Amino acid sequence: MIKSVQGCSETENQIKLDLDDKFPAIEMHDISKSFGAVHANRNINFSVSKGEIHALLGENGSGKSTLMNILSGIYFPDSGVIMQDGIPVYFRSPKESIKHGIGMVHQHFMLVEELTAVENCILNRKSVLVDLKKEAEQLSKFAHRYNIAIDPLTKVRKMSVSEKQTVEILKVLYMGASILVLDEPTAVLTPQEIDRLFVILRKMRDNGCSIVFISHKMNEVMDLCDRVTVLRKGQTIGTRRISETTQHELIEMMVGKSIELSIDRPKIINKENCLKVRNLTVRDAFGFPRLNDITFSLDHGEILGVAGLAGSGQKELCEAIAGLQKNVIGTIDFQGTSIMGKTPREIIKMGISMSFIPEDRLGMGLVSTMDIADNIMLKDYAFHSGPFLDRKSARMKAKEIIERLDISTPGIHHVVRKLSGGNIQKVILGREINLNPKLLITAYAVRGLDINSSYTIYDLINEQKMKGVAVLFIGEDLDVLLELCDRIMVLNSGKVTGIVEARSSGKEEIGMLMSSGSSFELDNEVTA
Repeated sequence: MIKSVQGCSETENQIKLDLDDKFPAIEMHDISKSFGAVHANRNINFSVSKGEIHALLGENGSGKSTLMNILSGIYFPDSGVIMQDGIPVYFRSPKESIKHGIGMVHQHFMLVEELTAVENCILNRKSVLVDLKKEAEQLSKFAHRYNIAIDPLTKVRKMSVSEKQTVEILKVLYMGASILVLDEPTAVLTPQEIDRLFVILRKMRDNGCSIVFISHKMNEVMDLCDRVTVLRKGQTIGTRRISETTQHELIEMMVGKSIELSIDRPKIINKENCLKVRNLTVRDAFGFPRLNDITFSLDHGEILGVAGLAGSGQKELCEAIAGLQKNVIGTIDFQGTSIMGKTPREIIKMGISMSFIPEDRLGMGLVSTMDIADNIMLKDYAFHSGPFLDRKSARMKAKEIIERLDISTPGIHHVVRKLSGGNIQKVILGREINLNPKLLITAYAVRGLDINSSYTIYDLINEQKMKGVAVLFIGEDLDVLLELCDRIMVLNSGKVTGIVEARSSGKEEIGMLMSSGSSFELDNEVTA
């Protein structure tokens, strides 16, 4: 039998919703949680109604993750109480949380790639004997309630990103969740995939599900959600109905001051060519082309954006230009000189600087056990000759970068592994800009940063453009790419599917170029 989802799937439960409305689906009263001297949550109040999509907003370090980890049973609060249907509940593990109908869908998928969709959905079952064919039929019927067509017997490794995300959502629903927490669910989706996801989420809401939507994309919050709660520095600032607020008010609540939400796009002053890439192919260790015969050019004082789904060849492109890839075919000319076969150190000396923000910021780019000053000095070593290092100069540069990028740290000798992810990111980008490059390659420059910090980074990149620096800007947010860049190159499975003028293009056009098509489609009754 298909598991019944509390408050979500049965017609009789839908009828009862009005009777239950005197109690929200979940309430969190005066929640506090500290980690040593750090007060992550301070008497936070938060509630979600049945049949509601409720956004949770806040800058990095505002307490969102800690609060949701408490709701999902990962942390136990120091004080405060969680109420469900007016009754106090206590979660000491994620297993206890899911028993009460609360499911967390993480930004990084928690699926087993070699298993099928249905196998992933029943992994937590205690029963050893399972009729997979019967389970697959039941999962298909269950998915149909949310207008999702799915092949339950397809292995996860063969699915697109949006398909995997759909399986993640189905998995927690199938386990009995009626309250879903979605952490940045649109981060790696095309505009078309986002539209399909929103149709599914609205259908879930209409069936009585409660959804907590965590996102930094304000336009999505305004489009999808019913209410929004804002956190700042571990405290509840306020809750608003979406119909009664604006993006500017919410951002002011988040940062504590009014900020201008616009990105300048200075005109290109110099049309002199900086970088020319022709017929570039990069193969992995197994001979598979990660980049396949791509050609493009980039001028001084120009920002060329690169759009594409995760794994479309962005990393290989950065590394090929920086001299970090070995299996490379084609030509790469920098200011009329070939850089093919040159070492990374030689390329840095020529004036090419790369700021790549990987998933593991401390595994690449920085040495976790070193302090900020010594990490700044790492790149200076490429220009150094002689037996002695100039530590005084490195300390001065570190102080300048900390002040300019507003890096939250006790000082320049603070070990970088003790910094937050966003501050680590600022150290990496600040170090690269400090080299005064002629070509700046920046990938995911604002990944993990809050709105205020992100706009500081956009201003810094524009400063480089106005100095005549050529910028290759690899990003995830199409709105930012369209507003910041002069042209946008779209990668799809290692190939260039188009290079468009940012001023005259839109998200739909770029999304079509990004997407190779998904086998997951909504039922006709929804798409009609």
